[in-house]
Amino acid sequence: MRAQSSAIQGSEIAVTTPGADGPAGHRSGTLQAALGVTAFSLTFPATAWGLEGFGPWSLVAVRSALAAVVAGGCLLALRVPVPARRHRAGLAVVAAGVVLGFPLLTTLALRTSTTAHAAVVVGLLPLTTALFSALRTGARPSRLFWGAALAGAAAVIAFTVQQSGGALTSADAYLFGALLICAAGYTEGGRLARVMPGWQVIGWALVLCLPLSLPGALVALSYEPARLSAHSVTGLLWVAVGSQFLGLVVWYRGMAAIGIPKASQLQLAQPLLTLVWSVLLLGERLTPAAPLTAAAVLVCIALTQRARG
Repeated sequence: MRAQSSAIQGSEIAVTTPGADGPAGHRSGTLQAALGVTAFSLTFPATAWGLEGFGPWSLVAVRSALAAVVAGGCLLALRVPVPARRHRAGLAVVAAGVVLGFPLLTTLALRTSTTAHAAVVVGLLPLTTALFSALRTGARPSRLFWGAALAGAAAVIAFTVQQSGGALTSADAYLFGALLICAAGYTEGGRLARVMPGWQVIGWALVLCLPLSLPGALVALSYEPARLSAHSVTGLLWVAVGSQFLGLVVWYRGMAAIGIPKASQLQLAQPLLTLVWSVLLLGERLTPAAPLTAAAVLVCIALTQRARG
């Protein structure tokens, strides 16, 4: 992985990634985005574990507070300057979408939904993120890109709906709300990752939420007493440090290197990875359709990565 060099110009941090426009930089960015997707694929199973000992509100508030403490400690230790005023609105969008909105809505959904059914959210997220990116940044992917993205999204949706028996549940409102707000946060975070290191984007977004998440955790725990167990603690630690911080660090770095639309299409593999973890960690059954869907999704990912914007 190539080191990033940053120069502070006035109040703005300008980031340059040597070779980011070449093959090596593209491979590095793709690898980082893929690592982010792998981390995210464990989020739903880890959340299910966390819900064994925490209420939904306390789980979300505590995970956000823990992640903010880790991120704030890193920012403080490295003496990272406060972001320029012009970037604070974007950080607020990242905080609302990625730090608070998506975790809360998906956690509420997972109270009554299986992880397989909830995976429909991440199946639609790449396409939604690409749409938000086109509106926000002016990106104009090719027809091949859009065709492959739509095909991949359709394959993932068909698979995940089939896994849940085709029935829509009351959790769907939470899931679709999470889809929209997370796509906005991903898009804004990917844009900001071009002018500051990706870990600082999510780090400042987490710190921005600390005045809400810390007292929120205390209040939620008073109404939803925790029942600590190996599963609940492991799930909490993963969603706080793995999904909420480390996964987003490499994800935003990857988006900055290869572009928001292409990085978002790597998430087409996330529902299938989530289903694999669900089998291994939660004991859910995987249908024979999984290998065929996986092959179709991988073809779509290959096409979107080759398509020129």
